[in-house]
Amino acid sequence: MAMKPADKPTTSQKHRDFVSEPMSEKSVKALPGIGDVRGGRLEDKGFEKFLVLKKNEDLFKEWLKDICGANAKQSQDCYICLKEWCNAFL
Repeated sequence: MAMKPADKPTTSQKHRDFVSEPMSEKSVKALPGIGDVRGGRLEDKGFEKFLVLKKNEDLFKEWLKDICGANAKQSQDCYICLKEWCNAFL
């Protein structure tokens, strides 16, 4: 069943900025759902740049929760943005 425009989730400016161009040297802090705190936690653990985790939604969201304390909304926002970016650029 196709989503109607009203049913489609809205995206943040951060999301639109991220998916509008190649990743290049973007920090993990540029991802929706990841800000300075969670981004800092990721960087402290060696994850400074983008990763996809085999594009597995459940695996990615669980990993994000475990590695930097992202909640369900934050991990969902981040996953959706990365998925959209991958669809556009990979």
